[in-house]
Amino acid sequence: MSKRERRAFGSVRRLSSGRWQVRYRDLSGVLHTGPHTFTSKADAARYLAMVEADLHRGAWADPKLGRITLTEWAKRWQATTTNLRPTTRNLYAYLLRRFLLPTLGKAALSSIDVLAVRAWLANLQAQQLSPSTVAKAYRLLSRILGAAVEAGYLLRNPCTVKGAGQERAPEMRFATVGQVAALAEAIGPRYRALVLVAAYGGLRWGELVGLRVQRVDLLHGRVTVAEQVAEVNGRFIPGPPKTEAGRRTVTLPAAAAVALAEHLAEYAEPGPDGLVFPAPEGGYLRRSNFNRRSWRPATQAAGVEGLRFHDLRHSAATLALAAGANTRELMERMGHTSPAVALRYQHAMAGRDQAIATALDEFVQAAANLPPERPAEEASGTVVARIRRATPEGPGRRAARGR
Repeated sequence: MSKRERRAFGSVRRLSSGRWQVRYRDLSGVLHTGPHTFTSKADAARYLAMVEADLHRGAWADPKLGRITLTEWAKRWQATTTNLRPTTRNLYAYLLRRFLLPTLGKAALSSIDVLAVRAWLANLQAQQLSPSTVAKAYRLLSRILGAAVEAGYLLRNPCTVKGAGQERAPEMRFATVGQVAALAEAIGPRYRALVLVAAYGGLRWGELVGLRVQRVDLLHGRVTVAEQVAEVNGRFIPGPPKTEAGRRTVTLPAAAAVALAEHLAEYAEPGPDGLVFPAPEGGYLRRSNFNRRSWRPATQAAGVEGLRFHDLRHSAATLALAAGANTRELMERMGHTSPAVALRYQHAMAGRDQAIATALDEFVQAAANLPPERPAEEASGTVVARIRRATPEGPGRRAARGR
């Protein structure tokens, strides 16, 4: 027979089994029973003291809510993520199905502690998955459990492994101006302008596929990015750019603008709403078909096998920097939302560092032969002049020099 002992907060009672049970009311007056029993009265009392402290500092979570499984909570969470882009939603569904639910799906939220997360993470790493995939899966788990904390289902987020959600940016290849020209020649007339606009304008694949004729200003050599197309599970989903910064107007160099004008006359769909870069049979250009039929053969023919189409965007950013663009200008041209993202695209131009070193050598030699009475300012001016002559000069620097 059990005996209940009243306390200032909650109560404890000894069950017929000899173990101790606790009960208490939350701040709204709802009665709760402890999630498990205790071997001693002192342990039960300590649990009540912790619950009371958590209630008064707003850090208490209803233990009944924590009994819901991760699978059920993930379903509820997914139903609230109405602002996700289709590609992101598709990625989350894949990560859940492939990496989260098979191991943790049947576990109650309250049972997923730091040790459980670490064991799950170690299991993923033991499968020799790519670090990027593991980081994405970890970030998703952390986001789902973070939402459970916000909703009061959990007291704290157990995803506390430092650095587990960080991805190392992959080393992106850079196509030189000569390689871009070789690619444009090798890929043929239908996609020549596509390559040049990507390499010199920096548009993403989805932005190029979704580009409409009315967004092209041939008079000024500009294209306006106002739409993009995502391809998810074989379906094309048009929509606005990823961010507000993604909506932008990009001025093309003459080589790309002329190629685009020729392309519009020959291959674009008719009318202002027509696609600039449609598939040969009409409609949106499918990336897998383009890669197999055109891109890969062209990279082989141009001697840059393995170059990804997205590397043309990296090339565009690098060339813009070499032409004198500052970080803010690069952000606006590429549609980036932060300087950190824009700076990832900085890439030293081949030969630039050597040119500077050569100019410094020339200066040292010239300075050694200067007459003693020659002013230091004159010597300093010689340095700047020599380095400028030895360093590749882009349009941005020429424009600045002409001001």
